[in-house]
This record gives sequence, structure tokens and C-alpha cells, in this order.
Amino acid sequence: MKQQGVHPEDAESTSDASSRPGTANAGKKDTGESDGGKQDEAAKGADTSDAGREAGEGKAAYDLEEAHVDEVEGDEPLLPARVHRPSDLMRLLVGVLGIALLLAIAAFAHGTTSGLEQDINKGTGQAPDVFSKMAGLVSSIAILLVPVAFAIERLIKRDGLRIADGVLAAVLAHGVTLATDLWVARAAPDSIRDALTQPSPGDVGSLTDPVHGYLAPVIAYMTAVGMSRRPRWRAVLWAVLVLYAFSMLVTGYTTPFSILLTLLIGWTVAYGTLYAVGSPNVRPTGRTLMAGLRHVGFRPVSAAREESSDAQETGDRGRRYFVTLEDGPPLDVTVVDREQQAQGFFYRAWRNLTLRGFATRSSLQSLRQALEQEALLAYAAIAAGANAPKLIATSELGPDAVMLVYEHTGGHTLDSLPDEEITDELLRGTWRQVKALQSRRIAHRRLVGDAILVDRSGKVIITDLRIGEIAANSLLLRMDISQLLVTLGLRVGAERAVASAVSVLGPDAVADCLPMLQPIALSRSTRATLRRLARERAQREREAVLEASRHTKHARSEETTGEAEPVLDKPDKKTVRAQARAEKRAIDEAVDEAREEDLLTQIRHEVLRIRPQAPVEPARLERVRPRTLISFIAGAIAAYFLLTQLTHIEFGPLIANAQWGWVAAAVLFSAASYLAAAMALLGFVPERVPFRRTVAAQVAGSFVKIVAPPAVGGVALNTRFLQRAGVRPGLAVASVGASQLFGLGCHILMLLSFGYLTGTEKTPSLSPSRTVIAGLLTVAVLVLVVTSVPFLRKFVVTRVRSLFAGVVPRMLDVLQRPQKLVTGIGGMLLLTACFVMCLDASIRAFGSEGTSISLASVAVVFLAGNALGSAAPTPGGVGAVDVTLTVGLIAVGLPSEVAAPSVLLFRLLTLWLPVLPGWLAFNHLTRKGAL
Repeated sequence: MKQQGVHPEDAESTSDASSRPGTANAGKKDTGESDGGKQDEAAKGADTSDAGREAGEGKAAYDLEEAHVDEVEGDEPLLPARVHRPSDLMRLLVGVLGIALLLAIAAFAHGTTSGLEQDINKGTGQAPDVFSKMAGLVSSIAILLVPVAFAIERLIKRDGLRIADGVLAAVLAHGVTLATDLWVARAAPDSIRDALTQPSPGDVGSLTDPVHGYLAPVIAYMTAVGMSRRPRWRAVLWAVLVLYAFSMLVTGYTTPFSILLTLLIGWTVAYGTLYAVGSPNVRPTGRTLMAGLRHVGFRPVSAAREESSDAQETGDRGRRYFVTLEDGPPLDVTVVDREQQAQGFFYRAWRNLTLRGFATRSSLQSLRQALEQEALLAYAAIAAGANAPKLIATSELGPDAVMLVYEHTGGHTLDSLPDEEITDELLRGTWRQVKALQSRRIAHRRLVGDAILVDRSGKVIITDLRIGEIAANSLLLRMDISQLLVTLGLRVGAERAVASAVSVLGPDAVADCLPMLQPIALSRSTRATLRRLARERAQREREAVLEASRHTKHARSEETTGEAEPVLDKPDKKTVRAQARAEKRAIDEAVDEAREEDLLTQIRHEVLRIRPQAPVEPARLERVRPRTLISFIAGAIAAYFLLTQLTHIEFGPLIANAQWGWVAAAVLFSAASYLAAAMALLGFVPERVPFRRTVAAQVAGSFVKIVAPPAVGGVALNTRFLQRAGVRPGLAVASVGASQLFGLGCHILMLLSFGYLTGTEKTPSLSPSRTVIAGLLTVAVLVLVVTSVPFLRKFVVTRVRSLFAGVVPRMLDVLQRPQKLVTGIGGMLLLTACFVMCLDASIRAFGSEGTSISLASVAVVFLAGNALGSAAPTPGGVGAVDVTLTVGLIAVGLPSEVAAPSVLLFRLLTLWLPVLPGWLAFNHLTRKGAL
């Protein structure tokens, strides 16, 4: 909201306006005095203020305060009309989980639900008939009148948006109830139908409704409009709901589970609607802040919003205002509201899940808790002797925000200081403040550049104590030291950062922090900076390699032109090899010269130079790795799906009737796939590489893909193998990239070809089926979406470019050797054929003549499952491939009792049984120096 403030030029407090926290120009940016384009408006504001003071002489102080109540200086950002609250999403997920749990109880605990219904019906049946009829009449009228009355009250107060949200939620809830009624009547298990319905008292031949078609919309409406947040309306609401449920149970028109399901559906749909369309924004503005300051006894003249340079961690800092007073020095005010507090909620929840408890902080914290924690830390820091902003007042700004008022500190953040002003004395002063905090076991937990303030006299002030912790354990204190080492190292280098820390904390305290010196223990902004520096180092190394290659080729061409000897038709092999070795040596030297250590490694070396016996093994901060978590979830889903399929299969007769000849054929096809994989790789490597060792490397890949996603583990292993075989690193990456690129093209062409053949199998003409056309159109739409959305397009292009960098020159080298190209293409086709035949043999091993499917259908199912397995982040595609293959085989006409064991045999032969040989091959190649 654009609000040009009134800033009296003769006020004493304006002299400090340029000394706000932040960069040198950050405070002036919003004042209107430093912006030439706003001088006229500022002058008008000043004239208005002067006139107001002259006219107000003799008036009461209250009138003077009212004259300045809306003076918010600077251009305050326009707040969005609606916000998407994470709390609404969490309630939506809880509601969905509650519905699933209720249906699961109804499905699997039929005896318990029947007994519960009988007990409730017996108890409600003892109620007087007159009372039951009266309750039904009153509740039926009230359940319609209460929402109407609340809507009228909201419209009178001009809050029509909430009514619109409620109507939308009611309409959606009605649609969900209709869909649920249809599902229960036609497709739900009998146990769920029995729990949700009973014979209707009015018509013995029909059943009651599983979900009340008008009660769920009413609940959704009342929840969406926020009636539950108003005590009086909430009491009326619950009274009507209890009375209505009682009357329905007594008259036999519903069941307890139906009432609960109706409540959950209405509640869930309401919060889903609120999260989708957003809730009205109730964040306090600068004007609300001015009124709040007057309420606690201050006399503010103007307030200027200070924008944070780190938008990612704004939720940890709150919104800050620089406030000038009529009498006294200026103030720094921090405003924390529910919306800003919720920023980064899911990120913090993920870290709480994956990291150990001491390395994280609570992701759910009330405003009162946030206020008390920051106030406590502010007082504790000053009591510990540290330079910290002095807290002088706190207050609430309505039900959804709080403010903390500090004395103005002034100065500049460490991030905004030029490098020449960061002296050794300043670094030591920073460490002395941290030492004071740690002497009282206070952990800051965010010692980044914008949390360190330097005033005009050079005094260091520690700010942003909101997420800190008192009585912290030693691990948190060591994390603070490692974070500050990296923060200072990014500005002055590892040597000066470590030297200043050792001079204040001592070598032992600095050495103890080395196990915490890892990216996961650092702040979010610091990790982003380290990643950016890593990309820049990699770019410099690539440029050095290219420059060395160009220099070598140029020198070789000059030597060739300067020779007087006639040019031979065929160059000498020894000369060619000598030139290749010289070029490789020059590139290796260039790589060694261009290689740079990252900042964390430099800090470790500096500390180890002082304390050689310091511990260097990183501490285990992760509770569970993301890859492990994803693998566990995917494996659980796959296991559940397969077990549900296998429970209907009798393995005794199935194994007894299995055709072991086809099982042996499947084993042979699985073994032949490793020969084909070796051919597919060597076809794109012009250099000479032993074939047997390449086959062993592909067998070792069976072990690697169990501990890494297939699209990552296989590429890394083949690249490492080619480097060890004598292929230069850049060419090895290009060869593997060319193999992957050509394999992707072959995979897509074969999938389309076999899909077309499958679609024409059951049609008299050669036109494909509608399913194939729908699939192709779906793929086309996905491609268009990816190419049209800038974020997705950049994401895909960046990864494809990094994977296939240097592929085109490598492909040109391969095209000059037709034999190699034929080997690579043949290996690709043979590899796919081996897997398809292995899956087909597995199907024939358990099926009969009447249950067999065409080879084209098997190929389509395999290609689709393999594509999904390569894209899935789980090792070996566990879960994704199993489910896709099973569902695909059932979809093309194979009975489930044949599809499930066939997929089980296929995955056993291609994924699980080769693990042991792969581990042996991996260890053998490692000992031989081939990996």
C-alpha cells in the first residue's frame, strides 16, 4: 500500500533516520528525502505537518497523537488480499486422514461397529417420544436459520467475501456427499455399507443416506465463514449439531458412523476450499503499528518499513519498522504475525523430520510463545554481557500479531560493509560477543551476515535472537561456531576467520566445531551461497580444461606447419600416441592448477594446521536421509500392493504347475542383458576398452542400483569405469551421456512403435485404438506444459544440458567408426529385447495358452515400467516399477493371479538375485583399480 509519510524536518528524531540497520542507503530509501522523485511529496508532507502543529497549539496531547496516527513513512508493500495458510492445508490433510481411518474401521472392524451402533440405538431409544420429536423439529429449523443469521450479520458488517467462501465450500461439500453416496451404494464393500446405512424407518425397502446431503454443506459453510472462531456463534453451532445428531439417531434415520463421516467431509472440504482460494489477509499494516505504539505509551511521528535482504528467512526475523518519536530517540520495532510466522513451515517441518532434535527448532509455535521466547533471549543476551538490542516494550496487535519494541541501534550489517572495513579487530569483536553468549549457554542459531550489526563506533551488536535457545547443549554451541566461521570466511577468507576465532575462543573450542562443519548444519542462505560458489568453481575448471586443450592443439599445429618433412599419408602410431599422452598430461596439469578447495575444506585445513589431532569426522545430524525415507515409503506402497495381489494366489499349485523351462529361459535372458549392456556402452567409446571387464562393470551395476536411483548410479559407475580404463574424464562423461541420449531416443521410438502395434491388434484396420491416441495426446500436453512454464523449462534444460554436455562432439567421433556405431545400436536393441523376452518368459512360466498376451503388449508394459523406474527417486525403481508392471499386465488382459507372480519372478531375476554377483564384481573391480 503506497503511503507517503509525514516527516517533520525540525524533529530531533529525524537526525538518526539515516542510521537504520542495514546498508548505508537502506534506511534512506524509504524516507522520501533521498529519492529525488519524491521531494515534492515530502515537502508537501512537511508543510502539512507544520501547519498541523501551529493549528494544534493549546490542544490536548490526545489530539496531537490523532494527527499522526496514520503517518506511515515510505512505500509500504501492498499486502495480498488473500493468503494460503499452511494451517488450512494441515487441517485438510488431517481431515482426509480421519475419513480414511473411519472407513478403514468400518471395513475391518465390522463387529465393533455393529456393537457400537446397537449400544447407541439402545440408549437413544429410551428417550421420550415427545422430546425426540421436539428436538427434531427445533434442530431442523435451527440448522437452516443459524447459517442465514450469521450471513446477515456478516453482510451488515460488509464481510461478503467470507459468505462467498462459505457458499463455495457448501456447494463443493454437496458434490462430495453425492459422490460418496453413489460410491457407497454401488462400489463400497458390504461392511462399509452396513456401517453407514440402515433400513429407513419411512420405507423398509430402502436404506438411509450414507452421508447427509444438507448437513455436510452446512458444516462446510459454517467452517469456511469462520463461525467457529466466534465464541457465541460457536456455542450455538455445537448446540444445534448435537441436537440434530441426537434427533436423527433416535428416529433411526442415520448411524453414528454416518454422522462422523458427514462432519469430517464438511470440515475437510471447508479447509480445502480455504486453502485453494485463500483466506482474507488480516496482517497488521504500518498504521496498525502506529496505533499499537500509542496504546503502550509512545508518541510516534512516522514509521518506515525496512525490507529484508533475505526473503527466504523473513519468517524468522519478522517485519521491521524504524519509528521516530515526538520526544526521545527513535525505535526499532519488530512485528510478528501468523502469516509471516507460517512462512517456511513446510521447510522447517521437513528438517524436523529428517534431522535430529537438537539440530532443529519447533515448526509449530504460537504467537505468545514466539513473543516470550524473543523477549527472554533479548534479556538473557544482555545479562550475559553481550551487545544486543535492548527490549523496552511488547504488545499484541490484535489477535493475529504481536510487536516487540527495541531501542534503536543504528549501524550497518556485516553483509553491507565493504571488505576494507572488515578489520581483524572487528572480527575479534564479533567472536567476543559469541563468547559472551556461550558463557551463559545461549545459542543464536543464525549467525549470518545480517544478524551481525556494526555501529558508527565499530561496536559489534548481535541481533535476530528470535530463534535462539537458552540452556543450549554443546552441540548447538558448536554449530554456532561453525556457522560464524563460514559466515566470516565468505567475507575475509578461511585463514583470517580461523585466526580471529582462535585468538578469542582458543584452539580447542574451534577444533571441537569441525564435526559440525557440514552444509546441513548451516543456515539456508549460507548453503545457497556455497552452492553458487561451487558452480562458479566448476565453471572455472571447465574453462581451464578447454583453454589447455586449445593451447595444446595450437602448439601441435604450429609444430606441424614448421616441419620441413613431407606429410605422410598415414601418421605414425607412436607419434599419435605420444601426442595424445602430451595432450592428456597438459589437460591434467591444467585441471590440477585450476582445482580450488571449497570454503569448508579450507577452514578444516586451517584448523588442522593449528590442532592436527582435531576430530574431522562429520557428526551425524540426520535422523533419516531423504533417499531412505522415499525408498521406505515407495517400498511400503509396493509391498502393500503386491501383497494384496498375492493374498488371492495359492502358491502351492502355482509353483507345482509352473513351467520350469520358461523359468530357465528367463534366467538366460536376464544373464544375456549384461552382455548387451556392455555392447551398448562400448559402442559409444572410440577408445579401446576390454570387453570382459566392461561386462563385469555392468554386473557391478546391479549392486550399485540397489543403493542409488538407476538413472544416477549407472551413469556414475560407467563414468568412473571409463576413467579408470584410460578415457579422459570429459570424454568419459560425454560417452556415457551419448549412450544415455541415444538410449532415450530408442526407448521413446520403441514405446511409440510397440504402442501403435498394440493398439492395432484388436482392430480390423491399422488405425490405433483410442487408448493409444489418448496416451500420445497426454504426453504431448505434458511436453507443452513443461515447455511453456519457465520454471519447469529451466529445470529440465539445466539438467539435460549438464547430463549431455559434450555429447555432440563425441557422437561425431563415433560416426567416423561405423563398426562402433553398429555395436552401440545393436547393444541398445538387444538390451531391450533381453528384458522383454525375460518378462515374456516369466509370464509363460506361470500362464497357460489361454492367458498369454502378445509380445508387443509385453514390450509396451516393460518400456513404460522401465521409464517410470528410471524417473523414480527410489533405488532400483523399487515400488514404481513393480506397481507399473503389475497394473500394466492386468490392463492388457493378463489375469491378476498370473501378473503378480510373473512380475515377482522378473524382478527377482533382474534386480534382487544379481545383487550378490554385483557386489562381488564391484569389489573385484575395485581391488583391480578398475573402479
